Amino acid sequence: MATLQEADLVEVIVDAGESGKNLGRPGMQRLLALVERRGVDAVIIAKLDRLTRSVKDLANLLELFERRGIHLLSVAESLDTGSAAGRLVMNIMASLAQWEREVISERTKESLAYKKANMERCGNTGYGFRCVDGRTVEPDPHEQRVRKTITRLREQGQSLRQIAAYLNKERRFTRSGSPWRHCYVARVLKTAHEVGA
Repeated sequence: MATLQEADLVEVIVDAGESGKNLGRPGMQRLLALVERRGVDAVIIAKLDRLTRSVKDLANLLELFERRGIHLLSVAESLDTGSAAGRLVMNIMASLAQWEREVISERTKESLAYKKANMERCGNTGYGFRCVDGRTVEPDPHEQRVRKTITRLREQGQSLRQIAAYLNKERRFTRSGSPWRHCYVARVLKTAHEVGA
């Protein structure tokens, strides 16, 4: 692309293993520093979603590039922000990438909710439940009694630390056999309404 544009390659920035979901990654910060000091005339990217998957972030980047007189070129999509048409298509592509990310997120949440509702294991088996065949979860009677105790004590106005102290005094330790801490109690209370959580 640099050859086609008759441009001199100043620097190659690689954000290996980093997601395009935010602009806080090291390679992006390096790019922004180059843009801010007008160290480049154009930014060439392999693919739009490697730059960002956020419409808002793309709009901010395009505005910054325009203020600095810098063109953005995307190889995979053959886009150049040097024209109004190029900027329009770039924004449409970014909107589609964000939509795709949001759809995947929604499907994942729905799938996890379905699995929990059907007592299927998804991730770690939460306190109060046990995995019986590597896939299905069922209530653990002992842990369910402890969960009920935690909920009852909280409803009576006990603090998280007081509940942890009570459980430890009663020698009703965590699943791993360690003493209760206030953060463990908080986690149990947070997921008390979720099946298998």
